[in-house]
Amino acid sequence: MRIYEELFIVQPDATDEQIDPLIEQLKDIIAQTGGTLDKAEKWGVRRLAYRIGKLNEGYYILLQFSAGATAVKEIQRRLRVNDLVVKFLTVRIDEKMKRIEKRKKQREKRAARKPPKPEAPAMATPSLPAEPAVPVPGAPAATAPGAPAQPEQK
Repeated sequence: MRIYEELFIVQPDATDEQIDPLIEQLKDIIAQTGGTLDKAEKWGVRRLAYRIGKLNEGYYILLQFSAGATAVKEIQRRLRVNDLVVKFLTVRIDEKMKRIEKRKKQREKRAARKPPKPEAPAMATPSLPAEPAVPVPGAPAATAPGAPAQPEQK
């Protein structure tokens, strides 16, 4: 059993009375071959990327199912001979889902190896200046970093 997505486009003027029996027919094919229908979505009328048979729009329907190769061949055959269907596309998605799961596990593994971040203090205290702003009499004069040292006076 593999997981597939079947996206097919029917004529935009098709009614639900015409579309629902087609979806039921495909569900029956999947069930007869021992597969399961995971998701059936009607996307509605959308604009096509390019004209197909003098049509600019089509009614999109997506089916996601788990089945064997015989079910997929039969579904494609039925869609090919149905006058209501303009275009269809079958995609095997189980390999893609495996790759996504593998990548997700790798990320979790990496995250588990990283040391936990230290918690930031709730309230930051203002920092005190390192040197007094007013020179103190009798104290040696401070020089700016990178400035030449001044000789001591006696």
